[in-house]
Amino acid sequence: MIEVGALRALRSVAALGTLARAAEELGFTASAVSQQLKRLERQVGVPVLAPSGRGVVLTPAGQAIVDSAPDVFQALERCAEAAASVAEGAPRGVLRVVAFSTAIRGLLAPTLLPLSTRCPDLRLQITEQDPDEALRSVDAGIADLALLHDADGLPVSLPGSLTQRHLHTDHGDVVMSRAHPLAQLDTPLTAAELTRHAWVTSPPGTVCHQWFRRLFADGAEEPDVRHLVDDFATQLSLVASGDVIALIPRLARPPLGEELASRPLRRQPRREVHAAWRRSADASPAIQAVLAELTSAADSLG
Repeated sequence: MIEVGALRALRSVAALGTLARAAEELGFTASAVSQQLKRLERQVGVPVLAPSGRGVVLTPAGQAIVDSAPDVFQALERCAEAAASVAEGAPRGVLRVVAFSTAIRGLLAPTLLPLSTRCPDLRLQITEQDPDEALRSVDAGIADLALLHDADGLPVSLPGSLTQRHLHTDHGDVVMSRAHPLAQLDTPLTAAELTRHAWVTSPPGTVCHQWFRRLFADGAEEPDVRHLVDDFATQLSLVASGDVIALIPRLARPPLGEELASRPLRRQPRREVHAAWRRSADASPAIQAVLAELTSAADSLG
């Protein structure tokens, strides 16, 4: 009998290109993944991987197995859900959730207390992952539910095995100390007003850095970036000094208190936040319970 774990391992190797990266994503050693795939090759009677430079590629047989894997996983999940629904009247067990950091802070964390009251036998296991990695985790069955954001208006491309629900539209505002000149303005800010001031911003490669660069895309003058910091709480501590301003997504923003103020932008950056899960798990009581709490948390944000 072909092992489900071997199918997941082969899919991860196909997606990531090396045994080492697949092992890291699956939480195994490279040796353990290699042994799984060798057993799979003995079971099917043909090689499923071939060396390619420093990595590996699928053989035609390996590709055929990977192509059939979603049907196998969905059938297993449907059987498991049907069996569980007979035995349980309420969500229970562990639901593995993967999400980007600000969704954990702004959406997931507020659901934990009401969810524990409503579903005392259900426990969330939360892991921080960027959207691309989170999608792979859910598609491969390593996680059950993912919170994703789009790349500033570009729709998330889902595998056919997954479905999604829109939860929230997140916006970015400029945050400054209350003593800063921009804090005295009562109209949305323009790029011309922002160029004259010093910034702390997220590092290149992040969505918030893309937001930041797009603010000044039409201007000839380069913004004055003093600091590159990935953590928003650290950014706010630098903003509180009065020396710099920052572009902060609302999901990432705690109550600003008396030291800080925020101002909206005339061209406000935004990102759409979705929950995604496997289609075969649509009837999962645990997923439906968590989605209901996430929707309530998102609605409370306005």
